[in-house]
Amino acid sequence: MSDPSMLPYNRVLLKLSGEGLMGEQSYGIDSHVLGNIVDDIADVAASGVQVCLVVGGGNIFRGLTAAGKGMDRVQGDYAGMLATVINALMLQDAFLQRAVPACVVSALSMPTVAEPYVQKKAIEHLENGRIVIFAAGTGNPFFTTDTAATLRAKEMDCDVMLKATQVDGVYSADPRKDPAATRYDELTYGEVLSKGLNVMDATAVSLAMENSLPIIVFNMHKEQAFSRVMAGQGVFTRIVPNVQ
Repeated sequence: MSDPSMLPYNRVLLKLSGEGLMGEQSYGIDSHVLGNIVDDIADVAASGVQVCLVVGGGNIFRGLTAAGKGMDRVQGDYAGMLATVINALMLQDAFLQRAVPACVVSALSMPTVAEPYVQKKAIEHLENGRIVIFAAGTGNPFFTTDTAATLRAKEMDCDVMLKATQVDGVYSADPRKDPAATRYDELTYGEVLSKGLNVMDATAVSLAMENSLPIIVFNMHKEQAFSRVMAGQGVFTRIVPNVQ
């Protein structure tokens, strides 16, 4: 039975950054942080909302950074995709330990650890109550996991895409570096692009704009952050076709 406190979303995609899994560590996954995030997502799924995830890999390997140090960009991006698979498997294990049905679907073929991505099969998993974790980005180099998240959100016919970050929404500058940075409650896709706001890469924003996919940006590290945003509570930024 759906929780009446939740916003009227039937199916949502949550984009998690790899860095968000590190906690205070400089590398890898903090098990306490992972557990809190998984508990929060499980609560939303238990309310009746169909939830799918895209996770980054920056806590393990970032292809663009490696390319800047001389590594071939294509090889670096594929290594980054493999890092997202590691994170996806860790998320899946945490869900299964809590008896929450979850499956990993990979854009790169690796059938011993994950299902290959097939759109209709992934939708079937969601309709059967499983949390679907999309790994390996789009399966192609030169595309970020933000672009992968936007693409999967549309392929899954999600009502909204939620991007979990390290701050409370979209700011005019990085608030961790600039105390004068101001937060936006609502933006249009065009404003994100014209102001050069670095919440997502331009390809992801353009894809969302072309398909009128609303985006909500929030801080995943607040207590029950995902549940609160789904209930329309807390602090966040909405990115929409037109600001009211």
